[in-house]
Amino acid sequence: MATTDLQLEKPGSLPKPGPIGRFVRFAFGVLSIYYVFGLWSIRSDLMVGDGSIRGLVWNGVVPALFLISYVVNIGFSRDWKKWPGFVSFVLLLAALAVGYLQTGAIESPLLARSIWAFEVYLFAHLGLCFLFAALLATPGCEMRSIHHLYSILTGRPTAEHHCPVGPLTAIDRWERGRKNDD
Repeated sequence: MATTDLQLEKPGSLPKPGPIGRFVRFAFGVLSIYYVFGLWSIRSDLMVGDGSIRGLVWNGVVPALFLISYVVNIGFSRDWKKWPGFVSFVLLLAALAVGYLQTGAIESPLLARSIWAFEVYLFAHLGLCFLFAALLATPGCEMRSIHHLYSILTGRPTAEHHCPVGPLTAIDRWERGRKNDD
């Protein structure tokens, strides 16, 4: 299932990740939060001397545009399909256009701040979800880990969601297969 469509499952229907899957989620969480700290450290200096946007800001824009629909749809229980990615792309293009009109350069402070804010939100949200998923053994997608934490704290069950096809799905499947072979 590589779709961004929201397909919630009833609570308790998905398997929890094993120790290897939890470790990989923890590592992804640490990497995401590390990237956020890097972005935070340059928050007041997003442009370099020649007027271009720092490479650190550019590094995450393509993955962020790819991931935003999953983060919003699964994390906020919305079925907006690819719209979060499309809207984010259009907003970044608008920042590019307005910044160009203001400065005459494609790489403007407005574009830099827009990309920076977008990435700080996305990778902070993603990183926290990965960390919670690793610590709580959240079944299914890590984007449901905040819901899983809410469920643990309140005793109210929350819906689960399959992970979109990716490295975590393969690791979880392999780990379950290994466990079943024992």
